[in-house]
Formats: sequence, C-alpha cells, structure tokens
Amino acid sequence: MKIIGEKINGTRSRVKKAVAERDAAWIQDLARRQAQAGADWLDVNAGTPPDREPDDLAWLVQTVQEVTDVPLCLDSANAHALAAALPRVQRPPLINSISGEQQRLQDTLPLARAHGCPVIALALDDRGIPGDVAGRLAVVRRVVEQTRQAGLADDQVYVDPLVMALATNTASGQVALDTMRAICAEFPAAHLTSGLSNVSFGLPARSLINQAFLALALAAGLDTAIIDPLDQDLRAMLLAAELVLGRDRHCRSYIRAYRAGRLGRHSQAGQNDQK
Repeated sequence: MKIIGEKINGTRSRVKKAVAERDAAWIQDLARRQAQAGADWLDVNAGTPPDREPDDLAWLVQTVQEVTDVPLCLDSANAHALAAALPRVQRPPLINSISGEQQRLQDTLPLARAHGCPVIALALDDRGIPGDVAGRLAVVRRVVEQTRQAGLADDQVYVDPLVMALATNTASGQVALDTMRAICAEFPAAHLTSGLSNVSFGLPARSLINQAFLALALAAGLDTAIIDPLDQDLRAMLLAAELVLGRDRHCRSYIRAYRAGRLGRHSQAGQNDQK
C-alpha cells in the first residue's frame, strides 16, 4: 500500500503556528521524518483563509522540497492556491482533491490536466455526502465520467469513499468498506484512498481503531491511505495485514521490518506531533 504522510496540515495547531511564523526548520523536520518513515507522498495543506492560502501553500511546497524529493500531495479545495503552488513543484504531485461538486471540478480538473497530475476524487457532490453505498457510487460514476473526458486515465484517479467518524454514526465504517468493494468492482483500474484517521475522530485510543479499520480496508481494496507514517503500531498492522492477504512475497517486508525493530510502539515524537 502507498502512504500519503498526513502531518503537514494547517488544521493542526503546531503546523498552523509554523506556517504563520514561516518556521521552515520545524516544517522541514516534520517532512524529513515522514519521508524517512517511508511516506510515498507528503500531504501539504496550508489550512489558511482563501486570500492567504496561495502564498502559504507555495511557501510550504518550496520549504518541503528543500529537504526531500518525496512527491507532494497538494491538499486544497482552492484552485487559486493550487495554481500558485503547481509551478513550484519539482515532481508531478497528487492533487487532493476533486469531487462531484461542479465548481470544484470546473476549477481543478483543468489544472490536473495541464500539469499531468493524478487526483483524489471524493464521493460527495453539491448535496453533500450520500449516506449509502448506492449514493456514493453514483457520485463516483459522474466524477469518473468527467475525469475521462478531461483525459485522465482511470489509474490517475484515487477515489476516496469518505470514511466518517464512528463516534457520530457507528455504521459509517461499514458503509465506507462496502463502497470500496463496489468501486473496485466497477472501476478496477482506479485506485482507492482514504483519510484513514477520520474513522476514529472523537474516540479514545484512536490508533487502535485506525489499525482495525486499516486491516479491513486493505481487504476491501484500499491501496493508498492518508495516514501518520510515524505511527509504528499502524505501520506494523499494515505489514501484518498485507502479509496475511498474500501481498508480501516470501514474507520479506514483514521480516525486514521485524529485524530492523520497526514493529514496536508509536514513537514519542509522533505522539507530540498530534498536538
């Protein structure tokens, strides 16, 4: 499974402070540690007001790229911010995100096409997030129709079925899993991604819930996820689940991780970054 490192996100108080103060060293340390932990992309989300976001996202892109060549995931619903950041990106990024919302499609798809970027596509539209599998699949069909018209192959689309918090609806995990299976059946070339930690929002011992959901989602077809790559317990569950599902040839990844001591507890540094 491919990992999108989630931690450079301006909705986190410490990241918000670093962006406001242009604390490049702090952002770069966070980027470097996620890259060293094995992230395949680094999510960069300024999380600032629309008028400031273009400058802030462009600064984040430049700051992160000074210390790592891991590809970026540009996380913004603001087309002006994406347009400001894209010329500064050194390697083709993943754009997070488009959806069935017509304005977002009209603003963002041309940018993805012009820069040759894959996109994350959310299973929501102008009416919100459908509550059932059929509704979400209908949104995904409409979005994929438009990505195809824009010249994006299905394997450039990372569909996010939208995992909602179990604390507010205990059925939300099952709906997301069933939606994943339906998407895999209808669009086998497309990828599946998820903001995995959403499932545990508002509950204690969140990493445990995230681990359980990750194992189930992998079996349902998930091949990419926005997660904390510094959460060693979650990474250990990922390795074990892929082993059980027959995706670890000769058990090599699991054994290498064990020998390297990477099947241990969540790092203290990672815990501190949650604040």
